[in-house]
Amino acid sequence: MKHRAEYRDADRARRLAAEIARIVRRPWAIMEVCGGQTHALVRNGIDQMLPPEVEMIHGPGCPVCVTPVEVLDRAIAIARRPGVILCSFGDMLRVPGSRGDLFAAKGDGADVRVVYSPLDALAVAARHPDREVVFLAIGFETTAPASAMAAKLARDRGVGNFSLLVAHVLVPPAIEAIMRSPGNRVQAFLAAGHVCTVMGTGQYPPLAARHRVPIVVTGFEPLDLLDGILRTVVQLEAGRHEVENAYSRAVTDSGNETAQALLAEVFETVDRPWRGIGTIPASGWRLAAAYRDLDAELRFDVAGVTAAESPVCRSGDVLKGALKPDRCPAFGKECTPRTPLGATMVSGEGACAAYWYAGRRPRS
Repeated sequence: MKHRAEYRDADRARRLAAEIARIVRRPWAIMEVCGGQTHALVRNGIDQMLPPEVEMIHGPGCPVCVTPVEVLDRAIAIARRPGVILCSFGDMLRVPGSRGDLFAAKGDGADVRVVYSPLDALAVAARHPDREVVFLAIGFETTAPASAMAAKLARDRGVGNFSLLVAHVLVPPAIEAIMRSPGNRVQAFLAAGHVCTVMGTGQYPPLAARHRVPIVVTGFEPLDLLDGILRTVVQLEAGRHEVENAYSRAVTDSGNETAQALLAEVFETVDRPWRGIGTIPASGWRLAAAYRDLDAELRFDVAGVTAAESPVCRSGDVLKGALKPDRCPAFGKECTPRTPLGATMVSGEGACAAYWYAGRRPRS
């Protein structure tokens, strides 16, 4: 707790905010990519400490939020099959598909279990050799190595009743898509420190150079974020567009090379649809040919399951930074944590949930 307190010092936070206010001269729009960063910004009121010239735009870095509706529908369809145990992280259970969610499927009798790791799901498969066990594998580069390890161990140990429904996505292609989107206002990025812990920083310099945007890798504590914003504003005011690592206590330029080698063995890059955003080229992973027999989408023949977004929910605009959650007409009305229309209200990292629990709700 003492170590964490070092990054939550209120006096230092005020000094950093004052320094940002001192040096800023022009309006700037900065996107924090990660949903965990969004929650830290909103929960601690950091975005409200900043001078009016600095606008924080909430990005698509919540893996639960960007998992497509059809993936949820496929997971639900698999879970309802006789003899299947579907394992998932807990925050996926209430994410709405087109017709219900995994929690409702569990209530109807499907064997849906919450696990804390794909290795837990693999252990379930080992304990129940007479059942098909499927792990719903979601997340960015941060959680993908654990999914890859589960697949590798399942193959090496001959656990034939285990498979993965893979929906992993990648951050750099999302940044590319945001910068190329019509009406984009983002002028700089705070990159997610946990992603860079795995992948390093080497993918970001070409993005920064091509789009002339600073990219600063930050952590998730209040002082981490304020330091990252300060570094970003310094670059913007100077007309620079470089990659800076403000999270050096956890991130190196090369990242975790062992994890990267495992990812390269188990997965291959594919175009991937993002909920509310659309398909982003080369933005996801699927199981490579040597591991294709562990692909639940193929094993249960659910690749053809498609679904449409709710016409009322505007979470896609929130994820792209085009709309703040409290500006959505459904926010706090049709859409609340008890009756969510989109994943951004369900997820522990969703921007809509962050606004709701911070009390930033529309006045009646």
